[in-house]
Amino acid sequence: MRIPSVPTGMVEIPEIPVADEVRLPASETALVIVDMQNDFVKEGGTLLVEAAAETLPRIQSLLQSARAAGVHVAYTQDSTMEGDPEFAIWPEHCRIGTWGWEIVDELKPLEGELICRKNRYDGFYGTWLGHFLGRIWKVEHVVIVGTVANICVAHTAASAGLRWYHIVMPANGVSALTAFDQALTLRQVSWLYGGHVVRDVADIVFEE
Repeated sequence: MRIPSVPTGMVEIPEIPVADEVRLPASETALVIVDMQNDFVKEGGTLLVEAAAETLPRIQSLLQSARAAGVHVAYTQDSTMEGDPEFAIWPEHCRIGTWGWEIVDELKPLEGELICRKNRYDGFYGTWLGHFLGRIWKVEHVVIVGTVANICVAHTAASAGLRWYHIVMPANGVSALTAFDQALTLRQVSWLYGGHVVRDVADIVFEE
């Protein structure tokens, strides 16, 4: 099939394999919650992803299961300051110290859980996420949820995949601006990085 240089109209979605269930050893697993901050999730946020609010109770449920099983928990927190170059691409968002920058109340980190402030899309770039996953926690499996699917979630998943972590992504725990963006992210995780996509957060089981 000839692919035009600039696709137009309907684009066929390649097959995205979906696992019925994924069981992970709790001590070798980390849950990474990407950018679930007020500016992206809550009404009044400057870069609202409308689908993000729907993921909140699902991510909350997964977080509770992870904590109960002793899974390591890490958050990425988009963090900008006045004059940030991203403001030429996106509206001003997630300025440090503002309401929009804060992680949503429903998913507030507990003491001892890792918060990685980042100033680019990739949760590993310029942060200590890789250091904790690989050197401190020594995990092999990374469950990734959050927003925005094809931007910060996808870039964080890419860095995890390039470091040979086994990625698991629940489709209903990730939010995007469009259905295309959602499909693109799930396709990359399942195909390019050799990870597993599940439909529901409940399809992930942490084994102690």
